[in-house]
Amino acid sequence: MFKYIQVTAGSDEDYVDNLCDRVEASINKGFLPIDIFNDDAVFRAEMERIYTRNWIFIAHETEIPNSGDYVLRRLGLDKVIVTRDSENKINVLLNHCRHRGTEVCHNDKGNASSFKCPYHGWVYKNNGDWMGAPHMKDAYGGKLDAKEWGLLRAAKVESIYGFIFASLNEDVPPLREYLGDTVWALDAIFGIHPDGVRLLKEPERFQVKADWKSGAENFCGDAYHVSTAHLSAASSGFIPSVNQVSTHASGYDFGNGNSFIGHDLSGMVGIPLPNWGYPPELQANFDLSNLDEVQIKMIKEVPPTIGTIFPNFSYMRLPHPPAPGEMPIPFTNIRMWQPVAPGVMELWNYEFEFSFVPEAYAEKAYAAGQYAFGSGGIFEADDTAVWEGIAKGAQSPWMRKEQVNLHYSQKQLGKDPEWKGPGEFHPSIYGEYCQIGFWRRWLKEMREGKKAKETCLADENAQQKGVA
Repeated sequence: MFKYIQVTAGSDEDYVDNLCDRVEASINKGFLPIDIFNDDAVFRAEMERIYTRNWIFIAHETEIPNSGDYVLRRLGLDKVIVTRDSENKINVLLNHCRHRGTEVCHNDKGNASSFKCPYHGWVYKNNGDWMGAPHMKDAYGGKLDAKEWGLLRAAKVESIYGFIFASLNEDVPPLREYLGDTVWALDAIFGIHPDGVRLLKEPERFQVKADWKSGAENFCGDAYHVSTAHLSAASSGFIPSVNQVSTHASGYDFGNGNSFIGHDLSGMVGIPLPNWGYPPELQANFDLSNLDEVQIKMIKEVPPTIGTIFPNFSYMRLPHPPAPGEMPIPFTNIRMWQPVAPGVMELWNYEFEFSFVPEAYAEKAYAAGQYAFGSGGIFEADDTAVWEGIAKGAQSPWMRKEQVNLHYSQKQLGKDPEWKGPGEFHPSIYGEYCQIGFWRRWLKEMREGKKAKETCLADENAQQKGVA
């Protein structure tokens, strides 16, 4: 159980609860209060109610292939050390010494059998256990309990297709159960070669003055923005088909705020592009024997190209030129919308490729991903600029005075009644149903997080009374 600091009723807690009431009333009518973005109280509540209770993407196993390897990452606002220990177990450790609380590790990555605190020299094994301290006999009279005084560990750590997730919640369901129907889509995206995927280079990260939810919501189902926000790519003749992206887009809604955009790539560009447009010689290496007929038809005709797993893990696989004048090739991009502060996020951009592909192709795929969605990518610059505008609007005294609602009321054409896969398939992306699903999940987590906190505080108070 978590330890919570009890706050005075009638402050930020009440404000957030009132906003949740407004969100629930509004979203049922196709609207959303703008106050949900770039707000101090909302941000603090999200970090506590969402990021401490759910599975959060942390790293990929190919980043720490060997015993002793580690990378420094974040879980919510907390810096964590992701390690592979001597028993090949992956650990997610809070990067704060148990003696006086300073940071233990300051390198982004490395290989170490132990970590030594720079303040008083406490030493921890790479699995988090306390190992020793200077002048131990004089200072402590002997060894301390290695488990009790070790670095704090995430309650749960699991991975799927090498993607490592961690949770601070001991009661969170197993990862595959938690992901539900989304696993079916991940099987079709990442499970088509036994060697899986590998990270091509270190993740790129850069700060954006926008709310983390803006990126997550956009990737879960917004193709409507492309013909406007990315107009320059079409008007310049660089990618003429960009303005047709939304008309060739469909939606895969797997529930719980997890959804993907699918694209009829062949119809969009006018030539056959099955399996995301991988070259035939690479497609010949794909093993589809573990996929069902619906999955095979999906990746052949309308493959999932963009998506979000709640709260802040997003995926993209699209064909794009690696350089001007070259033919498009597919790249695979995973991004994490890392919250930093109200209205500020750090965008982590990972480029992956199937492990079996030749290095020359992998280099071109990396270039294509960076050209499109790197920190200076032609599409990234467009997206982050408009998301920053949302954060500014959320701080507008005028908009807050008017309690402005944002519009989520596109007409919904409905789901495909013949769909035989899990979740729902919508032939048209118009309707904003995926975004509405994201906000319903956000509301659910904010409500349940509040109840979990109240239950925990009640239990702690009862225990204190029993001791007294």
